[in-house]
Amino acid sequence: MPPAIEALDADVRDEVRRSGIDPLTQVETVRRFAQSVVRAHDDRSLSGAVRPLDDPERMVAELVARVAGFGPLQAYLDDPAVEEVWINQPDRVFVARDGSHELTTTILTAAEVRDLVERMLKTSGRRLDLSSPFVDAMLPSGHRLHVVLDGITRGFSAVNIRKFVVRANRLSELVELGTLTRQAAAFLDACVVAGLNIVVAGGTQAGKTTLLNTLGSAVPGRERIVSAEEVYELRFDHPDWVAMQTRQSGLEGTGEIKLRHLVKEALRMRPSRIVVGEVRAEECLDLLLALNSGLPGMATVHANSAREALVKLCTLPLLAGENIQKGVYLDYADGHGRTRHHLRPCLSRPQGRWHERHEAARTWPRLREAGESAGHRRDTRRQQVGLPRVPRARRVRGGPRPDRARTSGSAHSLGGLPVVP
Repeated sequence: MPPAIEALDADVRDEVRRSGIDPLTQVETVRRFAQSVVRAHDDRSLSGAVRPLDDPERMVAELVARVAGFGPLQAYLDDPAVEEVWINQPDRVFVARDGSHELTTTILTAAEVRDLVERMLKTSGRRLDLSSPFVDAMLPSGHRLHVVLDGITRGFSAVNIRKFVVRANRLSELVELGTLTRQAAAFLDACVVAGLNIVVAGGTQAGKTTLLNTLGSAVPGRERIVSAEEVYELRFDHPDWVAMQTRQSGLEGTGEIKLRHLVKEALRMRPSRIVVGEVRAEECLDLLLALNSGLPGMATVHANSAREALVKLCTLPLLAGENIQKGVYLDYADGHGRTRHHLRPCLSRPQGRWHERHEAARTWPRLREAGESAGHRRDTRRQQVGLPRVPRARRVRGGPRPDRARTSGSAHSLGGLPVVP
């Protein structure tokens, strides 16, 4: 880096220290300091004491990024086309755009990477050290940070910044993007309004959180939402919403709050809906218990199909260490909801419901085919078997009845949605 930039950077940092401000939260004040320092440099250049700057405005922006932002990474974080930034080692910084990734020309030093990580964690209240070599945190801008300390990774710390890119806030916007058909969006909206349980399944970067956010926008304003996440990612535009996130243990090894604890506490907060950002471990048991008590909810899970999602809902409760008998967790998963395999690409629906004889699901859960019921032969006519029922207590006059939806046209579209008379 040119010596002039280092000198100007030091001058701006001196101004910040003298004023006692927090540069991460008072960016405009830092910008004024940078402008003042650059003007003073230009004045000195008139006498030939220093070399004039080629682009003073660009220098101001770079100084603000170094002092109040995240230095060389700030340009990528400000770029709306960039979805994720990660550092494998100081001279290998990657970015992802439009689903593909590329190696950038940015070259850092190990000291710069450590400084960036410390600044990113400053406002999160989370720590990274030998006793806790992994960290998940949320940046002030809403981006998600994940760091693995060197020693666990070979040679250098691994840093991932997943940007919070708002592409859609409502189901109608997903229709405009081509993610959903209009019929599918209407069906999902009706399912949310009717209080049905919804699990959003997909792989990494499949858009699960985006879909969950849009589903949350369909929750009626009279209801109360309580959400639990490992790191804040959900953004509900709702008047009565409480968001909670987990907390890692302190230096003494105490004070940790797991996602399972948050799910339990959410039940004591008079929720109308409970939302879990991502189910991946023992918290699945508490979520299923809550949903089977009649409390509507939504969650996401890593799975490649609706069938795999149901399998996960059966196996994850076993991680709770409880003495759960065979078949009990199958009942829980069955009661969670019966999505079917119609709404692609963002929603799939397994054909039918769990078989009543849980013995058939010892090694692999067996699903009944559409149109087949216990003790009856399969009907070859198209039927809407397995659609989740709307609880009688949640039926509102004039409200939607997605459990009575009709198929029309393609098998991947849904037709009319009847209402409660």
